[in-house]
Amino acid sequence: MSEPLPLTGPDLAVGIPVDQVPEDGVLRGHAHGEPILLSRVDGAFHAVGAACTHYGAPLDEGRRVGDTIRCPWHHACFDLRTGEAVRAPALRALDRHVVEVVEGNVRVVGPAPTAPRPSGRAGPGPVVVIGAGAAGASAVEAMRATGFDGPITLVGREAGLPVDRPNLSKDYLAGAAPEAWLPLRDEAFYRDNDIALRSGVEAVELDLSQRRVLLSDGSALPFGACLLATGADPVRLPLPGAEGAFLLRTVADSKAIVAAAAGARRAVVVGASFIGLEVAASLRARGLDVHVVAPEPVPLARILGPALGAAIRATHERNGVVFHLGCKPEAIEGGSVRLSDGTQLSADLVILGVGVRPATGLAERAGLSVDNGVLVDAFLQTSAPGVWAAGDIARWPDPHTGERQRIEHWVLAQRQGQVAARNLLGGAERFDAIPFFWSAHFDTTVNVVGFLSAWDRIDIDGDPASGDAALAYRRGDRTLAVATLGRDRTCLDAEVLLEHDDHAGLARLVPVGA
Repeated sequence: MSEPLPLTGPDLAVGIPVDQVPEDGVLRGHAHGEPILLSRVDGAFHAVGAACTHYGAPLDEGRRVGDTIRCPWHHACFDLRTGEAVRAPALRALDRHVVEVVEGNVRVVGPAPTAPRPSGRAGPGPVVVIGAGAAGASAVEAMRATGFDGPITLVGREAGLPVDRPNLSKDYLAGAAPEAWLPLRDEAFYRDNDIALRSGVEAVELDLSQRRVLLSDGSALPFGACLLATGADPVRLPLPGAEGAFLLRTVADSKAIVAAAAGARRAVVVGASFIGLEVAASLRARGLDVHVVAPEPVPLARILGPALGAAIRATHERNGVVFHLGCKPEAIEGGSVRLSDGTQLSADLVILGVGVRPATGLAERAGLSVDNGVLVDAFLQTSAPGVWAAGDIARWPDPHTGERQRIEHWVLAQRQGQVAARNLLGGAERFDAIPFFWSAHFDTTVNVVGFLSAWDRIDIDGDPASGDAALAYRRGDRTLAVATLGRDRTCLDAEVLLEHDDHAGLARLVPVGA
């Protein structure tokens, strides 16, 4: 989250000449005490709120694409005419304002009335969504936003409301965000939208013949369509004492680490993954001595390459994190962690951040096609008619790489949930989104668009060590992904170019051989 945007630019309540509003851009101003984004689309003027409804980023620093505006921080997308949040991670629409044009001047009159929720769309009967994480929570919202009035049940094995999971390793764990920021929506939202939320219960059987889901409390839910969004489970290493270490996936996990950190002086994080390093940064923010243990010589080098991995390591070291690389933990015992090189690290708490596995057990028991994830088609439907999958478990045929992909990103899971929701209501929308994720390390944030799984070389524009760089991950003459430090607009530009498979444009954006 961020502070409210300051009121800058022209007073749009007074009005400005129409020729000051760019044809293909946006103009930020203010009206009636609110920051406003003014634009023209097909000759008509439109005004919406200027702050992204996800974390409050200034949208005028983003990129306009057609009749939409994309957020510079986390790539949410909004309709400039209606304010609708058309793409995650933002779920809430921008406020819309009434605009009038008089004698060559355009001005913002005041707030526009809230549009009624669409209704009356037929569906397949009761819909059951299994998994209340990114994909599942986005899916139920998308169904109601599309106008589906039929029964929807959202089943989540975690107690409580669906939450903003990235915050569990970032601001909330660091103590910079209150617990009240965690829920994606409050209880009233689910009640008012007639979404039955069954939290703290697990789906134990997907009965395809009877079209029902059996739950751990003994109840059964009939369905006309079902969306599997069961996510992933963190890996617990098979080593002595590991049962006493902390994992981080749920609100309860994060709360347990916070409670343990309150009386601790030293923490050992096993694993230099994104989660592991974000946990390290958060615990340093709480004043703990933090040691990170990992087998690789450079953190994240396998994923992001040695230059960016080294820059992230240096950021952590400047902030007091101590690395023990090229070795593994052998045992957690008596308030310490014994390493393979013989080092004994004292530890008041140990956190395992060594990755996750897709939670495919329910799909396997139901006889769905599973191979490193639940196999889905271009529309995210599984091998069973009427059953879709989205999020960390879904392995889909990506049209950009020509390969099946399964990617564990929060924003991607949300977007898959939205597409699957529209398709199970009768749509025929191919999933072709470009993956995006961000990872925060103290004052350094890495933004990545694209596919990082199969690059064979990296071109670098700028210096990752300085916090100002763009890195292109390439295979042959194709750019598979772009990572940026301090270049939000470049990352947005790369996203658009990747969407259009414009590899010549990507070669200009981050020059080949840089």
